[in-house]
Amino acid sequence: MKFDVNGRELDVTPRPGQCLRTLLREHEHFEVKKGCDAGDCGACSVLVDGVPQHSCIVPAVRMEGKSITTAAGLAPEGELHPVQQAFVDAAAFQCGFCTPGMVVTASTLSEEQLTGDDSADLPRLMKGNICRCTGYRAIGDALCGRANVERTPGPVSVGLSVGAPAGPRIVRGTEPFTLDFTTPDLAHLAIVQSPHAHARVVAIDTAAASALPGVLAVLTHEHSPDVLFSTGRHQSRSDDPDDTRVLDTVVRFRGQRVAAVVAESAAIADEACRLVRVDYEVLPANFDPELADVAGTPLVHGDKVEGSGIADAGRNLVAEVHGELGDVDAAIATAAATVSGTWRTQRVSHVALETHATRGWIDDDGRLVLRSSSQVPFLVRDELCHIFGLEKDRVRVVTARVGGGFGGKQELLTEDIVTLAVLTTGRPVQYEFSRTDEFTIAPPRHPMRISVALAADAAGILTAIDVDMLADTGAYGNHGPGVMYHSCNESLSIYRCANKRVNTRSVYTNNLPSGAFRGYGLGQIIYAVESAMDDLARELGIDRFELRRRNVVVPGDPLVVTKQEDHDDLLYGSYGLDQCLDLAEEALARGNGVEAPVGDTWRVGTGMAVAMIATLPPRGHFADVSVSVDREGTYTVNVGTAEFGNGTTTAHVQLLATAMSTSPDRIRVRQSDTDVVPYDTGAFGSAGTVVAGKAVLVAAGVLRARLEAAATSGADASAVLTAHGVTIGGGGTVSFGELLGGDESWSATGSDDGTPRSVAFNVHAFRVAVDTATGEVRILQSVQAADAGVVINPEQLRGQIEGGTAQAIGTALFEEMRLDGEGRVLNPEIRNYHVPQLVDIPETEVSFASTVDSLGPVGAKSMSEAPYNPVAPALANAVTDAIGVRPHELPMSRDRVWRLLHGGA
Repeated sequence: MKFDVNGRELDVTPRPGQCLRTLLREHEHFEVKKGCDAGDCGACSVLVDGVPQHSCIVPAVRMEGKSITTAAGLAPEGELHPVQQAFVDAAAFQCGFCTPGMVVTASTLSEEQLTGDDSADLPRLMKGNICRCTGYRAIGDALCGRANVERTPGPVSVGLSVGAPAGPRIVRGTEPFTLDFTTPDLAHLAIVQSPHAHARVVAIDTAAASALPGVLAVLTHEHSPDVLFSTGRHQSRSDDPDDTRVLDTVVRFRGQRVAAVVAESAAIADEACRLVRVDYEVLPANFDPELADVAGTPLVHGDKVEGSGIADAGRNLVAEVHGELGDVDAAIATAAATVSGTWRTQRVSHVALETHATRGWIDDDGRLVLRSSSQVPFLVRDELCHIFGLEKDRVRVVTARVGGGFGGKQELLTEDIVTLAVLTTGRPVQYEFSRTDEFTIAPPRHPMRISVALAADAAGILTAIDVDMLADTGAYGNHGPGVMYHSCNESLSIYRCANKRVNTRSVYTNNLPSGAFRGYGLGQIIYAVESAMDDLARELGIDRFELRRRNVVVPGDPLVVTKQEDHDDLLYGSYGLDQCLDLAEEALARGNGVEAPVGDTWRVGTGMAVAMIATLPPRGHFADVSVSVDREGTYTVNVGTAEFGNGTTTAHVQLLATAMSTSPDRIRVRQSDTDVVPYDTGAFGSAGTVVAGKAVLVAAGVLRARLEAAATSGADASAVLTAHGVTIGGGGTVSFGELLGGDESWSATGSDDGTPRSVAFNVHAFRVAVDTATGEVRILQSVQAADAGVVINPEQLRGQIEGGTAQAIGTALFEEMRLDGEGRVLNPEIRNYHVPQLVDIPETEVSFASTVDSLGPVGAKSMSEAPYNPVAPALANAVTDAIGVRPHELPMSRDRVWRLLHGGA
């Protein structure tokens, strides 16, 4: 069969049932991405005879005589199509995984559709392409030809909207992600999954599977190291309970691995999995976290012994905190006003468009090499060494650009089984999650039940805060303790109050495991606390902004939950919460000209919420960096931080360019490779800029001093580094070649340990209209004010805030992983989950407080997780203001809002 791809003829024979996406990738068209393989996301979009198609649902056999154009073929080699250039100029991507498919679809739109009277129809025209990162505003700018980035930044680039270095490659689809390369003799891995929520594996018969031609190995618990670990990764491995094995004799949730097949192709591996026969002893199971620690409830990890890091395996208790400051009961009893309620939050999937994947092999030196879609390559390496008894210098973990993370790739979900397969077979092996796997076995956000009671005096000063929280960590405790601890920290320490009480538990059930998600627990608790604060404002008759002003901490106040040492390294590096409150309130009062829908059934309301977050995780976050310069004045920065749309690569380039008085185009970045630098804890907790960025500046300072000292040769003369060398007092310039002498390059190193930490603030406000006839919530105005310190890249930071807001709007209104009460996920696909599309997300007005942080690099703070946290409560408060009834459960879907309006639960 012959057809044309980007102007070149391809003569192939597709396999029976093969789709166009896999055929194109087999012929190294890696610009065609896999996001869903169901026609839901658009990451695989190509043009078939000029018409955009989702290649994952197009039968390859139908391409006879067709002309296929991918993102890489929209313009000649080395050039960009006008739409691709527009995406670069608008900074219309973050991770960039969706971008090749997005620009393919956009390339077919006419000028009238993009900029004329028909431009209002763009949401419908682009509905087949979703983006999880950007919030869509920048994509709309690109489609309409609006530029947002600086084309030619000078030697001081901090504070400018510099474009991402990978931009031209992203829009052509040539920037490599995890699996975008060819490996000879690659084998594929598939897993046998448990149909039961709780069962003991009695016997496994692998004979038929092993006999299937093309099968290389069938792996069971007999091949697995008898080492307990956690899939959740942190700087300290003791932060998570050791409750997991690579392959276990007991399964604790539906879909858990029972065995793995390694075969010559993915199809053979899947077929062999169906031939594996497993005998199970089905065990009693529990799916209700409220019953988890009740006597007689089945124990999920009753076999675990002390030392595993589980608080009480005999009560299904992963972790708990109970603490009190002052006397909460007495304060409530004597208060002028009290409010209380119970709120519930749902499971939310990350829906990073690149699924979890690992490819592993043995290199020429006999070392194990893994290329993984991970946020934490060094932590993955170290834990694999622990599990398999390997030395660190015998394992290399590399991440290319990662297609979205949001905390979901702070896990070890594919790397361990690939390691076992590579060590067993000696062959290169790949394991890639399907989109269904992402919904059924990848850990989502922790669902929580949160009860809150607040008390205040007549002046509106808080006198008591009482929080009781129960988190369902599912079948395994990865991130269970950390999410629980973090959820009740900054969410409560933001308020000055003499009496606080916290009772929190994280419990095991036989539901799928929960994990790390943007905000790391804060979003759930802030939703409840800020809802209660609005109820308290209404009870007292005090304006909701004013109530916050009277009670939020200010510099000099201790950051306390129930004891002073809660935040012993958390400082006010700067403070902009007061400005954020003013900015949000002023924007809401000013309005944006968007009118409410016409009709008697629509009700309009406004709402707001505040949030505080530490700029770093506690107990240290480490980064080693090296910076070198060559004879041409080109700099290379080696950094361990992964890039997954967090923007750290651009920030590091800007920091280094400014520190070395050069332009960003003279900076090269090598990153997220355990061979590149000694260590980096990883890209989580919003640490990429404020930890690795500070390390970049340390290394840059050392290298700059060496260059300037070399130029004067010890003489008493001024020396100033420029982009072309070092200028000496008299006006002459010593070139880099002259400075380096016979050396090819000079380098310097820097490091940072992530302490002390600062605090960042966000205030979000909404104006909404609610249709009392249908329950529809329509956002009329969205505003967020952020205290991010010195803004390194305004457009990039605006995009982070918009993306966090969009993801949080999805959480608040649409997204919910629905379970059937017996551990089955009922909507394991994007089309039945409702990831926000272009039509769903309004433009958010973003404002920045004017602060300079004493602890961050050049005065900057982190701002990746923070924007997500105040959105859901602000939206819930606006809905309450509109309809006069308080939502207590997320998402606030149409049916739930309708039931609230009509007396239902």
